[in-house]
Amino acid sequence: MAKLELISPAQLTLLTEWLDLKSALEGSSSNTLVAYKRDLVDFFSFLTVHNGGKSGVSHLDSIDQASMRSWMAENRRSGKTSRSIARQLSSVKSFYKWFAKRRGIDPTMVLITKAPKFQKKMPRALSKEAAQEILSSVNLTDNKPWIIARDTAVILLLYGCGLRVSEALSLKYREMPLTDTIKIKGKGEKFRVIPVLKIARDAVENYLKLVPFTLNGNDNIFRGVRGGSLNPRSIQLVMKLIREKLGIAANATPHSLRHSFATHLLTSGADLRSIQELLGHASLSTTQIYTSMNSSHLMDVYSKTHPKAKSNINRI
Repeated sequence: MAKLELISPAQLTLLTEWLDLKSALEGSSSNTLVAYKRDLVDFFSFLTVHNGGKSGVSHLDSIDQASMRSWMAENRRSGKTSRSIARQLSSVKSFYKWFAKRRGIDPTMVLITKAPKFQKKMPRALSKEAAQEILSSVNLTDNKPWIIARDTAVILLLYGCGLRVSEALSLKYREMPLTDTIKIKGKGEKFRVIPVLKIARDAVENYLKLVPFTLNGNDNIFRGVRGGSLNPRSIQLVMKLIREKLGIAANATPHSLRHSFATHLLTSGADLRSIQELLGHASLSTTQIYTSMNSSHLMDVYSKTHPKAKSNINRI
């Protein structure tokens, strides 16, 4: 039986209302909303089976620690990773914080459930030499000038501006030509303004001169071979081809170019807060992880910039 069939209409209505609020108030992306829905559907359907086929809003009210432990154990038996289970638990806790206020119940049994520990994957930056070699090798991946120009422009936007692939591929024709700064809408529908290097502006301009398709105001500028919007998978394949031709490590991915942008700025003396703003991170701790910061460097930044830290130092 499909998991959705194990959920009552009342539960599904609640889930839909919560997702709508997540979208409206927090600006959650469509991918995030899909993940939330998948996690909650999994949880609700488990509770139906766990409760002997009974489902409904009242069964969400009476959740206990035994049920939470059983759900976590079932996830482990099904082969889910600790990282995946932790993400699902985070979704369930987020839902219950809202649900508890709505229903006037105590969500403690859900909120005290501990997530399994897992080792966070630290993205690795490319060396400056490897990044330059990649940029110089795009012409090895295709024989059509406009496609070479397109891929060069995208890669320069990732490495030269720190854009996510989705952000680069969402650039509109109405935003052309690029100026020395660009306003980007990132995760959570939040905007940030970032500088655009001249080499990146020139690369985009060169691509627009060569692209064989007619573009209008709201069209994404980067197009696939058949004229549709360029798929992120195409850029992943370009990077794969470059890796194979150059014989470089598998960590040379589109995402690693964004990470390399941040890391190379950091090693050149840029401050962590500026990098946070350029990347569009909501918190400084995210930037710390993203740039593989070591704790001693972070404490150095803190002691030099935080008013309370400086006042404490002055008293010593």
